[in-house]
Amino acid sequence: MSYYERHIFFCLNQRDNGADCCAAHHAQQGFEHCKARVKAEGLAGPGQVRVNKAGCLDRCAAGPVAVVYPEAVWYTYVDQQDIDEIVESHLKNGQVVDRLLVPPGVGR
Repeated sequence: MSYYERHIFFCLNQRDNGADCCAAHHAQQGFEHCKARVKAEGLAGPGQVRVNKAGCLDRCAAGPVAVVYPEAVWYTYVDQQDIDEIVESHLKNGQVVDRLLVPPGVGR
């Protein structure tokens, strides 16, 4: 059994060369909102959900991105409502949010 049931990583990478990156698409705010929602829902902690920062996840073209493990489900999001839907549907109830999935071939 895993220490956490689910683990979500948010790419917060900032590129200094002007190239597109998740940080330029308000990824920090998405991370902070998710962390607060998981805590408010009582989902945080061992045996439940962990929300973590990550460096570049190499899916910049879909940014901002987050990935949920152990399912390895990749999401893109636009606003807090998208994050709320990921928390409620996937992190809380185990249901993938199809409309927010990153297409398989999208990379940097």
